[in-house]
Amino acid sequence: MTNDILFEQIGDWGVVTLNREEALNALTWDMVKAMHGQLSHWAADKAVQAVLVRSMGERAFCAGGDIRWLYEAAKEGPDEASEFFRDEYTNNALIYHYPKPYVALIDGIVMGGGVGISVHGDFRVAGDATLFAMPETGIGLFPDVGGGHFMPRLHDGLGLYYALTGARAKAADCMAAGIATHYTPADKMAALEEALLSAPLGNHAHADIEAVLDDYAGDPGHAPINDARPAIARLFQGHETPAELIGALVGDGGEFANDTVKVLKRMSPMSLRLTFEQMRRGHQHDFEQNMKMEFRMVKRVMSGHDFFEGVRAQIIDKDRDPKWAPASLADVHDADIAPYFEKLGAMELILP
Repeated sequence: MTNDILFEQIGDWGVVTLNREEALNALTWDMVKAMHGQLSHWAADKAVQAVLVRSMGERAFCAGGDIRWLYEAAKEGPDEASEFFRDEYTNNALIYHYPKPYVALIDGIVMGGGVGISVHGDFRVAGDATLFAMPETGIGLFPDVGGGHFMPRLHDGLGLYYALTGARAKAADCMAAGIATHYTPADKMAALEEALLSAPLGNHAHADIEAVLDDYAGDPGHAPINDARPAIARLFQGHETPAELIGALVGDGGEFANDTVKVLKRMSPMSLRLTFEQMRRGHQHDFEQNMKMEFRMVKRVMSGHDFFEGVRAQIIDKDRDPKWAPASLADVHDADIAPYFEKLGAMELILP
């Protein structure tokens, strides 16, 4: 058992506390396995009526997976490192299908793996410190942990926009996009948590919880994403390839389009192609099909080039100058990305 994640029963609740504040509550493999085991236990425990996931510290709910560890582990053995994702995706699937109400207090940074343990639950409560992003294309990865399922289902092309650009969203944008279900201001967050944990949950636990969340809900204010929403809807929908999308952005010539092109040019070309295809296929897949697809993808990414180069440039050496291979989108062909989506045979992700 690890002290990086804590479990307790308070009233009718099973409470998960991410306790790795010094690392922005980034998920280790041990944390993932411990969380899956405890959630499975609580799912069958009649004394537990709902689950609350919270974090220690004010900076982060969960900044993602432990990328530095994954980088080192995958350099030593990509097949073994990819087993981290097998356990992580299995945990994501458990949350998606959880038989009891699941509440995540996502006040602080919520990225990557942190999205995976929150967005698939019933309630995601944003606060004044909330900062959402799926920035994986900038490190040669793709927005996994179920990103291929929830992101294509955001309206007006927002999912593809967030997936390709890694754009950040504060509380108002999270509410506008549908990433968060509720917003509670900072000065009410502690009282909300106390009210939730003291609420008697009966046969209508979901409704009981929603009533408490509504009592403490506030107005997050203007959502800047809504200013860009018409342009995103126009420019990020209806394209067959990312090159076609970038062509539309260049042709538009507006300030938003030009700024977006600059962002996309910094990202891994291979990741852009993979993510675009992930979103296209994910829109047609159910949750299980998507998670199996993402596991196929990540197995191949762990044996590729751009993930290691992206993490080196952004996290290890911090020179912010990755040398992507291929270096341009024009050099990434259909034949290059097709193997990432091929079945894995005996290594396939099996979900209960």
